[in-house]
Amino acid sequence: MTLKSSPPHRASLGEMDPESIAFMAALPRTAAPPTVETMREGLRRARPGYQPELPHVASTREFTLVGAHGEFQLRYHRGMQTAKEADLPVLVWFHGGGWVVGDLDSHDWVCRAIANAANCAIISVDYHLAPEHPFPAAFDDALTATRWVFSTAAVLKIDPSRIFVGGDSAGGNLAAATTIALIGDSQVKLHGQVLAYPITDLTFDYDPRFGSGVALTNGDMHRFMDLYVPDTAKRRDWQCSPLLAPSHKGLPPAKIILAGFDPLYDEGEAYATQLASEGVETQVSRFPGQMHGFMSRPTHMPKAYEAISEIAEFVITRS
Repeated sequence: MTLKSSPPHRASLGEMDPESIAFMAALPRTAAPPTVETMREGLRRARPGYQPELPHVASTREFTLVGAHGEFQLRYHRGMQTAKEADLPVLVWFHGGGWVVGDLDSHDWVCRAIANAANCAIISVDYHLAPEHPFPAAFDDALTATRWVFSTAAVLKIDPSRIFVGGDSAGGNLAAATTIALIGDSQVKLHGQVLAYPITDLTFDYDPRFGSGVALTNGDMHRFMDLYVPDTAKRRDWQCSPLLAPSHKGLPPAKIILAGFDPLYDEGEAYATQLASEGVETQVSRFPGQMHGFMSRPTHMPKAYEAISEIAEFVITRS
């Protein structure tokens, strides 16, 4: 396949939604870029203000897996209205955070909300983070977790023929790469993929208008990439740049959610176009006035509920 160059930037961004404007106005301004630990602690401290009280679910369990890079944790929820003995469809979820920040707690509200809305199970993966564990650690953990979910389906009371993968931002990147890795697998047949404002190409040319004034800037993205894949020669590897995979034929149906005021918008569009051109059933939902990360900030950005409803509908209609 001939690799496509970056698509032209959008001629007009339209208007940012009022809640996004208010969110940006309230963000504290810092003179110097935060350290990795400061970013992680900042997210932990900010989460209660970004999200309402955690929704109740039918049950929650945690598991520890051992992968190529050591132990990592999974959190398993069953939706509130699901039957105890039913074999449920499951969405394996990889959290966002530039492969550097985020954990099971940062995205627990999102996972619980999806499980309840879709009447499904959801398994969140606490993959190893950079820079302590650079590429391909997060990808390796994502693939290990997905294979484990399939092999443990009977114990988990899930339907192995209805396994979805999904994630937001860096997690969307991991979900997309995982589906490509499993195309030729004789056992694990994924049923669908959910990609919320995914990172799809680490060689992409970002829209210069996102240098400031948005929740995720071009500079933020370059820093995350430097921490996750410091060797720039490796950034053309499809395991971190799924848009650059030799083929996408045979991938499961995709639900792609994009935010207009987001450096990742163009590469999300490019990925959707590439999937569709290779025969992959692809749905794209665009939230033009929203910023990157809006799904995990429902207190400030209520369109998160709309996006979660669309994810739930995607899972339900394919289950």
